[in-house]
Amino acid sequence: MKLNTREWGTGDRVAVLVHGIMSDHRTWRRLGPALADKGYRVIGVDLRGHGASGRGAYSPEIFADDLIDTVPSGVELAVGHSLGGMALALAVERLAPARAVYSDPAWALGAAGVDPAVFVEFRNATRRTIANLNPRWEEADIDIEVATLAAWDPDTALALSGPNAVDRTPAAPVVPSLVQVADPSFLVSDELKGELERRGFEVRTVKGAGHTIHRDNFDAYMGSLDGWV
Repeated sequence: MKLNTREWGTGDRVAVLVHGIMSDHRTWRRLGPALADKGYRVIGVDLRGHGASGRGAYSPEIFADDLIDTVPSGVELAVGHSLGGMALALAVERLAPARAVYSDPAWALGAAGVDPAVFVEFRNATRRTIANLNPRWEEADIDIEVATLAAWDPDTALALSGPNAVDRTPAAPVVPSLVQVADPSFLVSDELKGELERRGFEVRTVKGAGHTIHRDNFDAYMGSLDGWV
């Protein structure tokens, strides 16, 4: 599937941004322009079942295939958050970016004891509920969350359950790779952080940020990208 995309900047270097579940390219409202200011042409995708992209069959492997069908290979930088980190890891060998950043990736969602079906219940969350759950977000991020939930197909979450709820933690980084970890993270335990380092990943914990690191503490998020962007 050719995915809907949004671009920022016209630089010679290309960066690809892949959002998490229930979201779309609008989650990158600050990172997209920030990378454009650093000389990148930034491509933010809407994964299948999210935003303005089409609907259809869903699985982590299909999300990865869609990335390959949509964005150019050999880009300078690829960033994936949560589900986007899972899709990016499954596509990274074919996508072949110079560097990959996985932001609190959902590689071991099933192993972490999280049933993706719980996300379906969040489909009709009110603005007040979103604000209460995310006290560090700016007003614009709350507005975006309301809009992206309305544009999201909950079947994407159900496709991560059952036989698809397996641990997809990469055995080793295919390209130089950074893993950003929330503080604390319900997806990346301290044990897993150590294991990822042994496997060759660089791991950085972003202090004071929850799972949506780039929205919880943008300055700390950007600081953790030092040397990678």
